[in-house]
Parts: sequence; C-alpha cells; structure tokens
Amino acid sequence: MTYKNRKRLALFILVVGMPAYVVFAVTVMSNIDRLPKWLELPTYIFLGIAWAIPFRWVFLGIGKDDPDAPQQDQD
Repeated sequence: MTYKNRKRLALFILVVGMPAYVVFAVTVMSNIDRLPKWLELPTYIFLGIAWAIPFRWVFLGIGKDDPDAPQQDQD
C-alpha cells in the first residue's frame, strides 16, 4: 500500500471508524449489567486501546516524510 493511500486510510479510520467504535463500545458496555467500579475503569482502558491494535500498521510512519516521494537535493 502506498504512503498516500495509508495516509487516507488513517484519516478515514480516525474520522469515521473511531467514532463508530466509540458508539459500539459504549453500547456494549451499557447493555451488560453494571460492572463493579474496580473493573469498569480497566475495561474502558482496554476498549480504548483495543481499537488501535488491528490498525497499527496503518499509523506507523504516517507523521514522517513520504518515502515514495522523489528525493530533492537541498544545496
């Protein structure tokens, strides 16, 4: 996958996918019986991290310069 496509996919994941996942996670958490307070916080932390694990490869290197771009001399 090219750098440009990965950048577009990362933006799509952050703008569309992440809010959809938040709605999903809150819906799931509200449909189960109330968890004990000591377990509720670690569950939300886990759910907050779990969405990014499958998409880790998309976000790696996005903030760096495009490696596919032609190199220019800066003399």
